[in-house]
Amino acid sequence: MCGIVGIVSASGEPVNQELYDALTILQHRGQDAAGIVTHDNGRFFQRKDNGLVKDVFHTRHMRDLHGSTGIGHVRYPTAGSSSSSEAQPFYVNSPYGIVMGHNGNLTNAEQLSQEIYQQDQRHLNTNSDSEVLLNVFAHELMKQQKLFVDQHDIFSAIKRVHNRVRGGYAAIGLISGVGMVAFRDPFALRPVIVGKRTNPKGGTDYIVASESVALDGLGFKHYRDLAPGEAVVVMESGEIYFEQCHDNPQYSPCIFEFVYFARPDSMIDDISVYKSRLRMGEKLAEKIQRIWGDHDIDVVMPIPDTSRTAALQLAEKLRLPYREGFIKNRYIGRTFIMPGQTQRKKSVRQKLNAIGLEFEGKNVLLVDDSIVRGTTSGEIVQMAREAGANKVYFASAAPPVRYPYVYGIDMPSANELVANNRTEEEVAAFIGADKLIYQDLTDLVEAVGVGSQQISCFDTSCFSGEYVTGDITEEYLQSIANARNDGAKAKQKNNAPETIGLHNQGH
Repeated sequence: MCGIVGIVSASGEPVNQELYDALTILQHRGQDAAGIVTHDNGRFFQRKDNGLVKDVFHTRHMRDLHGSTGIGHVRYPTAGSSSSSEAQPFYVNSPYGIVMGHNGNLTNAEQLSQEIYQQDQRHLNTNSDSEVLLNVFAHELMKQQKLFVDQHDIFSAIKRVHNRVRGGYAAIGLISGVGMVAFRDPFALRPVIVGKRTNPKGGTDYIVASESVALDGLGFKHYRDLAPGEAVVVMESGEIYFEQCHDNPQYSPCIFEFVYFARPDSMIDDISVYKSRLRMGEKLAEKIQRIWGDHDIDVVMPIPDTSRTAALQLAEKLRLPYREGFIKNRYIGRTFIMPGQTQRKKSVRQKLNAIGLEFEGKNVLLVDDSIVRGTTSGEIVQMAREAGANKVYFASAAPPVRYPYVYGIDMPSANELVANNRTEEEVAAFIGADKLIYQDLTDLVEAVGVGSQQISCFDTSCFSGEYVTGDITEEYLQSIANARNDGAKAKQKNNAPETIGLHNQGH
């Protein structure tokens, strides 16, 4: 999962500061690396590196990012690599000069890599599927055989990209001398929002981003979400064009965006993330009333921060006290994203601290957004017991995560998922809880889907094992399992080679 943003300032005002601000707003979508590329007078200006946005960009870097158009990216590695050479956006000089950032995962990246080398005769410098996507787009655009391209040429190239590429992807790019382009996969698995605002000179500035919160923070108004398979081109002069670039688009956005990744104050595909999570809490409360009417829960507590909205509504529905039993250290990263089991376990204790007075002698219901490996949940249950809880119950606002996610979230191999081949009781025993309640999948779909009139289907593959793209085989799942398990990640981290690429500014 990554965050993307692009801005075209028709007034000619520099966009470097606003791109930086947007990336800080989208920081929750990736903490591994950050990058910005701007364009001015036929040249690209770049700064990217590993680390948080505030650590990658300093004043000297910002001064060198010239131009009134630019794109930015925050990265979270989907295959476990943390090499700085894979920080985005990526660049190719042919044709025209193109830079691109990508959120998602291409499921046929290996096949495309071979095609790029053998048929397109292009060179890949990293193992990133984002570089694959950029080169496919560049090759298809080069087929126009024109010195100058317009929006029609770009849309034609994107149509051919959709024909070649499989998986989940939201991409944003700059074409030198033309402007900004963005497109979304035919299932709309990854989010793309377009915003606009009137600038002081009377023209219209445009922004494209992963979440609406980036628009809100910069004073842009929500214009529209890109539809599945749709693309947008914003010329440097400010004209904007949309076109559907796929013959059979199907709205099936990733439901895990609403469960965990997106900020609660975001709107995605005209669905409020906050309202979705409220409804998740209400549905979960209804299930507790249905299957455990004689419960002895004394207090409901969220596990900060993502589950707070659902926990609050659950407590209200059950007419139970809601308490903040854990205080979060906001300077520790999201443990779901952290590589390595040891680091995840250590960071839980650093990230959360229990308030003993809220636990002592009570039967506590802890509410989390989901349970993936079970490592974090087990540590938190233990912390609650150490703080004096009499009994510790655990509720998940999402169903059991039993299958790897292949469209851009680094969920581990199936054998590292705690719910894989385990019953609810067995998972409860694994994390040390006295009782465990999972959300039902039908309730989750209803909780999110009721907020939309245009979406009737969501990708729920990590819960159901049904992959909407229809191309996921057991062999593919095994290949990503080999790449995503903690042992493979540790090996990649220790053996990552230095590669030659476009030089960063400011080193």
